[in-house]
Amino acid sequence: MVEWVIVGTGNPDGGDDRVGHAVLNELQRLAPEQAEFVTLIGADPGTLMEAWAAADGAIIVDAMVSGAPAGTVHRFDVAADPLPAEVHVASTHSLGVDTAIEMARALGKLPAHILVYGIEGTDFGTGADISGEVAGAVPVAVEMIREEIASADGRRPGRAGYTSLM
Repeated sequence: MVEWVIVGTGNPDGGDDRVGHAVLNELQRLAPEQAEFVTLIGADPGTLMEAWAAADGAIIVDAMVSGAPAGTVHRFDVAADPLPAEVHVASTHSLGVDTAIEMARALGKLPAHILVYGIEGTDFGTGADISGEVAGAVPVAVEMIREEIASADGRRPGRAGYTSLM
């Protein structure tokens, strides 16, 4: 069984929605041996559940909208509780990460350890470049996730909602 699978979701042609892929690419470059990496366009619940099926823990990285400043990095431990209602991790996807997590929870297919890293975005227009604030959050998210997977303490619940402001 794989210890960690890290899933970067988003739209590679959707402005700030490409941030999940940007974080995943940088993680793969810096620490390719630390986890299994999966890039998804969108957040289809079945595909997400398949991605984490053989893992002890999953980390999902996606753009989000909650009203926080652009580039804010949020961390949610969703193993026991759903994402907060005011958090929208689906930016340009028809079904979002939150739907996939709750469907997996209902089906008993949620990994024991599952975290969502959401990076606050503002511009999700087709063909738009990733904004400066969101691009600046990529190394912050990468470092947070590297620390997460390097530490046994990272699997401990109770840090839900941890946020790093840019």
